[in-house]
Amino acid sequence: MTFAIGIFDLFTYAIPGSLYLAFFAHVITRLHLLGGGAMTGTPAWLLVVLVVVLSYLLGYLAYPAGELANRIVPRRRKRNASQEFRTRVPAAEGRDFVDMDRSVLLSAIELHDKDVAIEVKRLRATGLMLRNSAPPLALGFVAAVVELFAGRNHALAAGCAVLLLGGFVAFIVQARRLAHWAVMKTLELCYWIPDIDDRCRQVPKS
Repeated sequence: MTFAIGIFDLFTYAIPGSLYLAFFAHVITRLHLLGGGAMTGTPAWLLVVLVVVLSYLLGYLAYPAGELANRIVPRRRKRNASQEFRTRVPAAEGRDFVDMDRSVLLSAIELHDKDVAIEVKRLRATGLMLRNSAPPLALGFVAAVVELFAGRNHALAAGCAVLLLGGFVAFIVQARRLAHWAVMKTLELCYWIPDIDDRCRQVPKS
């Protein structure tokens, strides 16, 4: 039996889940909930499998936390991808595909050329990875604040708190930027697909 993790699963679930796992491991270590030799007799390959599976499951279960974080961080501006595309490409004015649902357009790109669609998927997956990685940084910020008052190294805790909070905001901002780029790339690719407007007329617009 072959077990494989696709790039979307890896970026969207496994990598953010590994950050959750690292945070929980830090908390368990700091609270001395497990002894130092608790995992000593465990085979290395089994530890790797456990880390991968737990990271994926944590990332999958905590997916809504990324959506919540995206809503919490204020937006400096709202970007309309369709309007921006029409401004950049005046010839696209009046084209039916511009206002279509983005998932439908991505499916059209995949049917036309799967290799070309990989770039859009990469942008989407990377954006989701950053968005879903933001909540673990927020948890790390909380832990750093606790360490600031309860720990001994106040300077290190304060520095970590600032970096983690800044990373939390930066991840959300960059995730939004990548999501916008993914939409723009989708529209750019669809612009060159023959007969896409005729096909879009048969599908209700979003």
